[in-house]
Amino acid sequence: MRLVDKYSHMNGWEYLVVHRKALLQEIRDVIHNVDAWACRTKASNNTRATKRGPFSSKKITRSFIQEFSSRGWSKEIKILSDAPEETVMRLRKRRPYREQETIIGDTEYSPIWPLRKNDFVKERVAVEVQFRKYGSVAHELFVKHLGLFVSDMVDVGIGILPTEEMEGTTATGFPYYERARLELMRHARGSRAAPLVLLGVAP
Repeated sequence: MRLVDKYSHMNGWEYLVVHRKALLQEIRDVIHNVDAWACRTKASNNTRATKRGPFSSKKITRSFIQEFSSRGWSKEIKILSDAPEETVMRLRKRRPYREQETIIGDTEYSPIWPLRKNDFVKERVAVEVQFRKYGSVAHELFVKHLGLFVSDMVDVGIGILPTEEMEGTTATGFPYYERARLELMRHARGSRAAPLVLLGVAP
């Protein structure tokens, strides 16, 4: 696949260029090595999909998983300790998550265990590949990355999405880059106070 466009929010791209240049090149290599044309599926009744594919979002996602995993990127799941009281939550802020339960345990509150999950993480850079779950793009690319950044678990979040030219090339439809970019631009710094990079890709 090819990298068609990028959008940098709060200097996310600039951070990668200066501080994570090697990781940025790995991400470029991953995108280049994913062969979308090899991820086509059986013929579809969708006329547009038949002419331009159709592509299997499941196969494309699997290819990204293989490429990232082969380069040492891992799926990371962390459970953080939270408490139903602002003072206690601030007390445990920026502490290693294994110590947070102890901190909360010394108070009158019981820990709450929210889950933080990422597609790929390496050297405090989190990547979400989104080719399938149309309805969860806003949560996975914006809310999740913001939570991880505020919790001091990542320095920048990256979302990889297909561009609009791929929309309609599957029966279910792709989430696409242009829509996510517009959403991020509309909200600007008001509610997206974390460095983010959106990458639009196409065959």
